[in-house]
Amino acid sequence: MPPAEPSVDDLLDLAVGALGGARRDGQHTMATAVADALESGEHLLVQAGTGTGKSLGYLVPAVRHAVLADERVVVSTATLALQRQVVTRDLPLVADALAPRLPRAPRIALLKGWHNYACVHKVAGGYPDDEPGTLFDLGDHAGAADHPAVAGAGRRDGGESLGEQVVRLREWAQETATGDRDDLVPGVTDRAWSQVSVTSLECLGTRCPMIDECFPERARAAAREADVVVTNHAMLGIAASGSPGVLPEHDVLVVDEAHELTDRVTAQATSDLSIATVEHAARLARRHGGVPTTDLDTAGQALAAALVELPEGRFPDGLPDAPRAAVAAVRDASRTLLSVLKPEPAAGGKAAPPDGGLKMAASAMLALFEVADRMAADPEDTRHTVLWCARSEDRRGAVLTRLHAAPLAVNGLIRTHLLAGRTGVLTSATLSIGGSFDPVARSVGLEVRPDAEPVGPTEVRPHEDEPTQKAPQSPDATPTWRGLDVGSPFDYPRQGILYVARRLPPPGREPATDAQLDEIEALVRAAGGRTLGLFSSRRAATAAALALRERLDVPVLLQGDDQLPTLVAQFAADEPTCLFGTLSLWQGVDVPGPTCRLVLIDRIPFPRPDDPVRSARAEAVAAAGGNGFMSVSATHAALLLAQGAGRLVRTVEDRGVVAVLDPRLSTARYGDFLARSLPAFWRTTERDVAVSALQRLAAAD
Repeated sequence: MPPAEPSVDDLLDLAVGALGGARRDGQHTMATAVADALESGEHLLVQAGTGTGKSLGYLVPAVRHAVLADERVVVSTATLALQRQVVTRDLPLVADALAPRLPRAPRIALLKGWHNYACVHKVAGGYPDDEPGTLFDLGDHAGAADHPAVAGAGRRDGGESLGEQVVRLREWAQETATGDRDDLVPGVTDRAWSQVSVTSLECLGTRCPMIDECFPERARAAAREADVVVTNHAMLGIAASGSPGVLPEHDVLVVDEAHELTDRVTAQATSDLSIATVEHAARLARRHGGVPTTDLDTAGQALAAALVELPEGRFPDGLPDAPRAAVAAVRDASRTLLSVLKPEPAAGGKAAPPDGGLKMAASAMLALFEVADRMAADPEDTRHTVLWCARSEDRRGAVLTRLHAAPLAVNGLIRTHLLAGRTGVLTSATLSIGGSFDPVARSVGLEVRPDAEPVGPTEVRPHEDEPTQKAPQSPDATPTWRGLDVGSPFDYPRQGILYVARRLPPPGREPATDAQLDEIEALVRAAGGRTLGLFSSRRAATAAALALRERLDVPVLLQGDDQLPTLVAQFAADEPTCLFGTLSLWQGVDVPGPTCRLVLIDRIPFPRPDDPVRSARAEAVAAAGGNGFMSVSATHAALLLAQGAGRLVRTVEDRGVVAVLDPRLSTARYGDFLARSLPAFWRTTERDVAVSALQRLAAAD
């Protein structure tokens, strides 16, 4: 008889033991559920609270299934930090621990977007520089960084000039085994990196004379042979937008940090058009294609004139006539140039030698045509597209006007291009919103039955009869899925207090009221500093930081004072220090211990009323008879609140207070929906209770 297949429980114990950890019930519950989903073909949404160990909770069953069933698994993360942790630590550990119990050793690979790898052909001079006569032309020569024109150009404060970065990049490109930008330490600016990399559209492909040495091609070849491929949500966004070939064929998709998937897909599917876009494409066409661009230049001038008169904001009924006509002229001119920029066959009908400059020009023109074609469509054809105009200032203070286009919804894209025909496992510490998995399920294209009852935490609900054998979902099939909350090893009611400042007035337009600042001062003073301040705007964070620096004798760091990793490290290293900031602090900051005893949230983080995409989605829900506010704004706020409150308790030893200075969490009708998304802290609306708890913690530390 053949040997019995190793159980998920046994394999998880092996992996955890190799890591030096202890058994966690929630992790085993998750691993078993993931294994069942991979076996049945049913989609799984699993919420695994902080401390569960969700990476091993999905990696162990994923590796086991990939080898035993010979089905490739793609694992996607939202952040580079988690991707790096999975690739360099968690997945190799799991693979090594499981290998002796599996028929063969698991094969793993990392896959990123084309632009994340150095292009050996470009480094060797196969692609001309974007601009003639720039400092980068000196980068091919030894000692170029010492040239006066390079050494003083583009220098960053206390760092390398752009020329010095390029010289170092080109030296590194001769030695690296991966060509992966993340392997370059210290890193370089985007402008410097662009001198040694190309986009997938600019790549010469199989016609490249250095195809055998191509780093992104090697990465893709390794992915096609791997059992488990680790990638990121940006790549999923490209695949969801209609380019499935960017990922290898796979039967299982695991999405970690799945609460960010829809935003990442939306961002990837959003395009913009500006005068700079038109001028860039025209410049490349003239320089590398040798073609006149009179019609495109004229269309660009007309677009510039139209944009000056265009108000900022969203256009629910499509672009007004004048700017739409100007965009259409750009579309027509770029379409004509696209045909002209095609390489002509060489003598004898053979393909012409590859020309990197011409490919750059053609790719820029194609990108320009596609975005102009999308924006110039008739209003009836753009009803599923959100169009808006925005203005900003560049580093020199010049005003930049851009048109933007984003999909009204991405759930259909996710369902069709990412989930259909394979098994999807979506996991995060925050997937159950308002006590239900339905909002997240809808956002990724998994239909919710009209008669579905709310799902409470820890409850599992199949949405169809469980199949008896694996039956991958097809695009036309009704998706079957279940939601599971495996809980957290933390005792939230004993470890934390949720204080809602019910007696404060509701927040208004001002960044911070005197009453709020007094509240913040009392709480931070009681905590002895040790505060992570999460604010809804940069103005609010700045106002609070400046006020606290005057009122208290504790260090108050403000996002923007330095690079964020540096600020977080300073915050973690010095207990009395406070760190105040905005959105990027709400997620991903992991500072356990007495450094963070108080998490301040200034107001419920509803999206801005003028957010074009979310406001359009709310209107669409309302037009269909639903509640646009609850479906879009409240759901967005609940997710961010849960992420922000989750910064407090990171280990079983952590204690502290989450203070929400927005009374609406306690008084508004939607307050209970938001509160159900938060960890189960002990709750109070009395400031004295929160202050006393913080004082006791400070005295004990």
